[in-house]
Amino acid sequence: MLDLTRCVHHPAVNETGYASLAVATYRASTIVYPDPHSFAARHQRSLDDYTYGLHGTPTTRVLEAQLTALHGGERTILVPSGQAAVTAVMLSVLMPGDKVLIPDHVYPPVRSFCRDYLKPRGIDYAVYDPLIGAGIAGLIDDSVKLVWVEPCGSGTMEIQDVPAIAAAAKAKGALVGCDNTWATPLIFKPLAHGADFACEALTKYVGGHSDLLLGSITVSDLGLRRQIVTTLRGMGIGVSPDECQLALRGIETMGVRLAHIGRVSEDFARRLAQAPAVEAVQHPALPSCPGHEVWKRDMGRSSGVFSIALRPVADETLQAALATLKVFAIGASWGGTRSLVAPMAVAGERTVSPWTRQGTLLRISIGLEDPQDLWADIEEMLHALKADVAKVA
Repeated sequence: MLDLTRCVHHPAVNETGYASLAVATYRASTIVYPDPHSFAARHQRSLDDYTYGLHGTPTTRVLEAQLTALHGGERTILVPSGQAAVTAVMLSVLMPGDKVLIPDHVYPPVRSFCRDYLKPRGIDYAVYDPLIGAGIAGLIDDSVKLVWVEPCGSGTMEIQDVPAIAAAAKAKGALVGCDNTWATPLIFKPLAHGADFACEALTKYVGGHSDLLLGSITVSDLGLRRQIVTTLRGMGIGVSPDECQLALRGIETMGVRLAHIGRVSEDFARRLAQAPAVEAVQHPALPSCPGHEVWKRDMGRSSGVFSIALRPVADETLQAALATLKVFAIGASWGGTRSLVAPMAVAGERTVSPWTRQGTLLRISIGLEDPQDLWADIEEMLHALKADVAKVA
């Protein structure tokens, strides 16, 4: 073998005695075959086999299997983002003439996708009150093929009665998709409560470090898995093993991170309910939060995201108050080690169950900083709002 060939062909090494706790990162575009017959028959391989790098490597398979086990499903499909998980489901099961129902507190890009992409292509949608429960049966006609749920809205935090909605949908032959990002399977398992699809933005709590974009769809039916995989392969969509490796690293600490930030978020929610500058706290653990009893029944634990509705103040006062924050960062997304706040524009997005509070809704994501530092940061912000609140009152 000459040198140029040696540069290309990697030598085999002895792996006897090698054992690592880390999952190896297998990168590949080309998958090679032992002979021409295997190559010619590659399309006969199952979806769990390896045919092309875009369709998965051992690294992606480990993450898929881990998420499947956590959700109690049959298979998991990985996609480039949480939004891609939602749209992949809709594109796979909806055809022209069909309709999807989405809750009024849905992640805003999902509403935009239904309005701006699906509807012009003959797939209708309708928005429903997230607290409708079993009453959703009255909205499901023969055209409704999919009912979408968010057990906890990531902005206004209403808790949906997923078992009741799923039972009503199933009785009318509709599928149920669930965005479970707020809860993760450690707090809520959608498939066990009647959903057909459990979608998550792994970008958030699974990744846990604000440095990756990834999504997942877990199903309990292999036929549904095939529909989604067929759609994704037709569109040329796959995920990077490097992103999967980051998710595999993050998922190892997700349990302890969620337990900690859940306790902190509940403690802060109770304290903030007493703050003069706060009109309402939207946290499922509080009896005042819409759907609290359902949360107690189906979850009983919290993640780190909740919202506070501030009393109305002048915009310059709000901006100055947010500028006092030193530990909290201002930014979208959540689920990482850093704590975040994000002012939310809610009223203009609601169409069925109006949001009537006049003050700013501030979404809070608890991270891993010391709770004393976080609370001191919040107190300083609230103090900056206090004088203007008294003036407006």
